Amino acid sequence: MALRCVGLLLRNEMGGLASITASRNISTSQVHHKVLENSPNAYLDKSILNRYKKLDIPHDKIQATYLWIDGTGEGIRLKDRVLDSVPKKPSDLPKWQYDGSSTYQATGGNSDTLLIPRAIYRDPFKPGKNDVIVMCDTYQADGKPTPTNHRCDMQEAVDKVLESHEPWFGIEQEYTLLDMDGRPLGWPSSGFPAPQGPYYCGVGADRVVGRDLVEAHGIACLYAGIDFAGTNAEVMPAQWEYQVGPSLGMKVADDLWVSRYILHRIAEDFGVVVTFDPKPVVGQWNGAGAHTNFSTKAMRAENGIEAIKAAIEKLSKQQEKHIRAYDPKEGKDNIRRLVGRLETSSISEFSWGIADRGVSVRIPRGVADAKKGYLEDRRPSSNCDPYSVCNALLRTCLVE
Repeated sequence: MALRCVGLLLRNEMGGLASITASRNISTSQVHHKVLENSPNAYLDKSILNRYKKLDIPHDKIQATYLWIDGTGEGIRLKDRVLDSVPKKPSDLPKWQYDGSSTYQATGGNSDTLLIPRAIYRDPFKPGKNDVIVMCDTYQADGKPTPTNHRCDMQEAVDKVLESHEPWFGIEQEYTLLDMDGRPLGWPSSGFPAPQGPYYCGVGADRVVGRDLVEAHGIACLYAGIDFAGTNAEVMPAQWEYQVGPSLGMKVADDLWVSRYILHRIAEDFGVVVTFDPKPVVGQWNGAGAHTNFSTKAMRAENGIEAIKAAIEKLSKQQEKHIRAYDPKEGKDNIRRLVGRLETSSISEFSWGIADRGVSVRIPRGVADAKKGYLEDRRPSSNCDPYSVCNALLRTCLVE
């Protein structure tokens, strides 16, 4: 099946621009072969690892993969340790340290940075049934949170409102699959596919790229214990979305970070790169967001629409604060995406509406009809820190 190429501008993962003007037909098999050529991980024989996974490990030994967020606010780091007992709760796990000077979080002369376990998940990559993934937050040598540790702030807000308001969150995580050259997966090497239109929730080899990877991710997340709600192909080819939640309190943010790690790990096996860049391709292509659904006990109750509108009124007065909280670069990434078109609002103006995807905050049609439910904040970028996003919503709508 051939893909029609058109001349546009491509913004690669490093921020560069390449002018592409050639127009010719390239088969998807040629494209796939090129992807594999440039991806060392895709050439590795996975059956070799599977041979060792079948070995019996002593029953009193488990493997724990500690995850944390690095100093960029976007990168996930990890390392494994072997434990002598099965942890039932995060406090059963030992605290640990790592070299913060290698993760943009400390200097070489005082580099030990503390990991504190906060949430436990089953590990879909290790062979033992008790092996775990451990989501951690990070602390400097003086005991203060690292600058990119936004989890502790969200936890403080949740503790204040959990019992009285029962906040629920659901996040729609969009992302794009790339080849090793930084081009969206399956796109012709010297051009672009046909314009947006047939790809959203599409089916067919000429419309969808990477479904096997996407479905493997969903299965692995369900195994891990993530509140994984579903997935769909998005508006741009090679762009996908999955949903996490709805979950009470802290869980959705922990789940989202762990689900991102699982996605990156599965992509390693396929020899594919995952990007959460909010605008990976310049031009008339949709960007990528992390639309965040938020509700409280009052919003979910009869006539909860009034509580929803009251929250929107509070949000309308804090546009700048939320834009800063909604991407790791305090708006500098999102400014490429929130342009007032392509299903986005303007980054500089707050707006809301019913069933309108071009606003800052949307009330879904079903919510408006039922007069209760939730609101959808459409401003967070795909590379947002969910701790920072959820914390901002909690503090604006419930705490401050």
